[in-house]
Amino acid sequence: MTTTTLTQHEIHTILEVAILAARQGGAILLDYAQKGFEIHRKGQSINLVTEADLHSEKTVIHTIHQAFPDHQILSEEQGLQDIPTHPIKWIVDPLDGTTNFTHGFPMYNVSIGVEYQGTCLIGVVYDPTRDELFVGQQGKGATLNGTPIHVSLTPKLNEALLTTGFAYDVHTAKDNNLKEFCAFTVRARGMRRTGTAAIDLCYIAAGRLDGFWELQLNPWDTAAGKVIVEEAGGKITNYAGEPYSIYGHTLIASNGLIHQEMIDVLKSCREEQ
Repeated sequence: MTTTTLTQHEIHTILEVAILAARQGGAILLDYAQKGFEIHRKGQSINLVTEADLHSEKTVIHTIHQAFPDHQILSEEQGLQDIPTHPIKWIVDPLDGTTNFTHGFPMYNVSIGVEYQGTCLIGVVYDPTRDELFVGQQGKGATLNGTPIHVSLTPKLNEALLTTGFAYDVHTAKDNNLKEFCAFTVRARGMRRTGTAAIDLCYIAAGRLDGFWELQLNPWDTAAGKVIVEEAGGKITNYAGEPYSIYGHTLIASNGLIHQEMIDVLKSCREEQ
């Protein structure tokens, strides 16, 4: 592949490998969900890792390497691998929703984003418990199991169904999103908590949810979902309304229609801190 442009054939090949890897990882997660697994803590935090995370990650990385041995891969458990100067970077979460998974709560997924020269180009999120495959490709739209999806048309925050998440240091951090959660709860129609940022973003894209905000997310949490939301007609920024970076600290995603209202609520909360 060149370092300046990608052909449509090259992009299609990357997308097909991403879909294959996500489905393979999802099958592994379902297998472990049925047969059981060991759970380990990451340090002293409430952040968990299981055999399923590690096996799924190993398989996803192997599939990518077979097709593209020189590409960069950034994954949750293994960090950044391979050639840091290659223009293509795969950003992998082999099990998004680990806490859900360990409790038998069926809301988890494999998330794979592909970044080209610093731009998120492809996003694939596979939810194995529902056999739902969300795909976004820059300039080509977003789909759910091959059918085009679009964000909702909910016009106002007081009619919106929102979602959020909390960082693993929620018990100790001063900036823990609880004030923001309370503020949105009394302003929106309803609140939901899925426990997986990738699904939150995909549900925004599919029109199942209207808005999502969170802080302290990692690149593997949002690389795929960012593409899917934007290609479904949604809007994604940081809390200040500036273009969102997957390496940034804060995120708002919405159908676009309620976005400014969400920014205003967050601004008010953070000015009070």
